[in-house]
Amino acid sequence: MNDIRRTILWVIFGFSMVLLWDQWQAFNGHKATFFPSSTQAAKAPAAGSAPGTSAAAVPNPGTIPGSPAAVPAGAPSTASLAAKERVVVDTDVLSLTFDSEGGTLVHTAFKKYKDMTDKEKGFVLLDESANRVYVAQSGLVAGSTGGTFPTHKTLMTLLPGARALTDGQNELQVKFESADIGGVKLVKTYTIKRGAYDMAVQHEIINTGSTPVSPQLYLQLVRDGNKPPGESSFYSTFTGPAIYTEAQKYQKVEFKTIESNKVDVEKQATNGYVAMVQHYFASAWILPDGLQRDLFLRKVDTNLYAVGMITPLDSIAPGATKTIDAKFFVGPQEEKVLEALAPGLELVKDYGWLTILAKPLYWLLDKLHSFIQNWGWSIVALVLLLKIAFYWLNAKAYASMAKMKAINPKITEMRARLKDKPQEMQQAMMKIYRDEKVNPMGGCFPIMIQIPVFIALYWVLLSSVEMRGAPWILWIKDLSSPDPYFILPVVMALTTMLQTALNPAPPDPMQAKLMWFMPLIFSVMFFFFPAGLVLYWITNNILSITQQWVINTRMGVPPQFNLPKFK
Repeated sequence: MNDIRRTILWVIFGFSMVLLWDQWQAFNGHKATFFPSSTQAAKAPAAGSAPGTSAAAVPNPGTIPGSPAAVPAGAPSTASLAAKERVVVDTDVLSLTFDSEGGTLVHTAFKKYKDMTDKEKGFVLLDESANRVYVAQSGLVAGSTGGTFPTHKTLMTLLPGARALTDGQNELQVKFESADIGGVKLVKTYTIKRGAYDMAVQHEIINTGSTPVSPQLYLQLVRDGNKPPGESSFYSTFTGPAIYTEAQKYQKVEFKTIESNKVDVEKQATNGYVAMVQHYFASAWILPDGLQRDLFLRKVDTNLYAVGMITPLDSIAPGATKTIDAKFFVGPQEEKVLEALAPGLELVKDYGWLTILAKPLYWLLDKLHSFIQNWGWSIVALVLLLKIAFYWLNAKAYASMAKMKAINPKITEMRARLKDKPQEMQQAMMKIYRDEKVNPMGGCFPIMIQIPVFIALYWVLLSSVEMRGAPWILWIKDLSSPDPYFILPVVMALTTMLQTALNPAPPDPMQAKLMWFMPLIFSVMFFFFPAGLVLYWITNNILSITQQWVINTRMGVPPQFNLPKFK
């Protein structure tokens, strides 16, 4: 009876740990790993009812100049649709679409990364369509002197220039020029370089009037709150806005937090960036350090949110020009590239609370790949190195298990003899442990030490865009997608069962059954996990089985399979 109670308590404890893990995930900005919310975000606004056209989205006359509320709403106005012009710009890595309304970047398609459902198309991140809204905007709002200035809703003139990188050409410029509004003309110049996912964005503010003006420049990312297409329900990654400053570091905010108006982030800074983050990809506005900026997160419309910053400009005399240089990034979360662009930008590739372990693991994985040139085999090599590093800890754990297996016949006989005397049974069991110098928990502690490392490796493999579209062998053409034939998950389940069979069977039959059911249940999840993650677990299982087999043999405890009796 005591064993049944202990079993129930262990089950409750295990389930509690799962729940705590899910809450920890949520605390760090991730969605629940095992119990994702069933509530889905509202659909993106339809094309015929473009967001931002409602009266509520238009700035009120009493709006404080320079405040986030003074920034016009995110979507285009229907009044200028007929006059708008869109231009497609091609580089070696990106296909970009700009809208002459505000000189806004409204569509980005990647040439290196393919769509998960249609491999013939490039993956689309920024988009403005019937089903999605995700755009990068900038413009001017009134400062201390008041006035009305060009915004992202202002129709601008696209100036002539190259629209594609040609052989031998390393950069091109896309330039938009506004009309004179409120005595101010805005010239926006995008400089796009070969092989780069970042671009320089220059804002020239020209005072064409007869009095000084003090406008403020805003930069913002506007996105609907929908999950990225194709995201798995069996594991979750963060989707939403983020702000980075030197003082408060990386701060990510869920859309539901903005919806409930419970945002608590740093409001002012002289450094950092604002970003929109999702699995594998991100976009970010970056201003030079030392430039004062107000940071904001806000709800623009139904299921439409914005993150951005507003920077005040010094007074511009009549006929004078003020230039603000910014940088815009839209691309994959490649750590080395992000680190070179701006301090803290690599944090958009989020490892959560295990970053301190995950970053060196990714570094080692990247180094292995530089030699092996195959991400699948690099994963295998990394797990092998980790098993070597933890060899002595594992040896200690498996040695303890071998001792437990050796005394199991004594314990089984004693339990049968004293099955009606639970108190005497407990005393006899502790005596056997003392006499044989066996610690029943001796195999757990070494394994517990390794758990954070392998959880960190899990997040490395889940977060690394390098896995996307990366082949391994034969039928595995994409390590970021589930095995199309479910071969790896089946192998994973078989190795898990083999490992369970090699472990010493718990004396209590109920515990023995649970030890079999739990790995089987968790193995089901791996049918929906990316192939790279399953490969990692298979490799870990095979190496663990091999080590356990060798240690048992050395200790004179022949490996045997402890199969449960499900009667």
